[in-house]
Amino acid sequence: MEIYTVACGNMKLDGGAMFGVVPKSLWEKQYPADENNMVKISMRSLLVIDGDRKILFDNGIGDKQDHKFFSYYYLFGDDSLTGSLNALGLTPDDITDMVLTHLHFDHCGGSIKYNEDKSELLTVFPNAQYWASNKQWDLAQNPNKLEGASFLKENVDPIKDKGQLKLFDGELDLTPSIQLRQFDGHTEGQAIALVHYNGKTIVNNADLIPLVGNISMSWVCGYDTQPIVSLKEKADFLKESLENNYIYYFYHDLENQCCTLKDTMKGVRADEMFKLKSIL
Repeated sequence: MEIYTVACGNMKLDGGAMFGVVPKSLWEKQYPADENNMVKISMRSLLVIDGDRKILFDNGIGDKQDHKFFSYYYLFGDDSLTGSLNALGLTPDDITDMVLTHLHFDHCGGSIKYNEDKSELLTVFPNAQYWASNKQWDLAQNPNKLEGASFLKENVDPIKDKGQLKLFDGELDLTPSIQLRQFDGHTEGQAIALVHYNGKTIVNNADLIPLVGNISMSWVCGYDTQPIVSLKEKADFLKESLENNYIYYFYHDLENQCCTLKDTMKGVRADEMFKLKSIL
């Protein structure tokens, strides 16, 4: 098995939204805000090569939306999905499995592109099966008012139209070394991956715990649609993670790719912070 980081780009989101009820005076010490109260975050995918399968987890915001749409998210930096794959000697055609943890636009926008004259929407990964949970797919088709703006039809419908959609319920062993588990607090049916590699378990956190700061129990992301469910899920998963020495891999934390955990008087906290490549 081989594991790689795939940087898909960076963006900014409102700091208050990222940390919910936590006062700015606390979160800004870790995540400085600009004059618009925006904090810098990443879109950092995980690539796992397991035998003949090249499995990518999420793919960023994509590049097919218009200027007005992107202006809301202050994209910055030179990283791109295709560029990062090319740096690994790969192209989107090489991906066999595209796992969509959930269908919010910043995690699945890179799934779909326009053809040259913008007359047709095409899948970016033409040889891949696109995996999503049934719960999440159904929600994206019939979104609630809270999440409606996060689900864009052009990001998801072409996957089914091209016959590349694979839906699953509950837990799924994607390979003998990769397990997908569902969590509902952020959005129903979010699929979190546990990757077992050389005696370690690497958790692709997606938006279960989007930033290191969100490890603290009360620091629940304001984007979570069911915050009380998030609290319960996080408490249970932090306990499991601590007991099993899980390594967290962060999609959205710009400065911190990975961390281990420790138990403290104030609860579970991040312990060591490091780059993914340092443990491979």
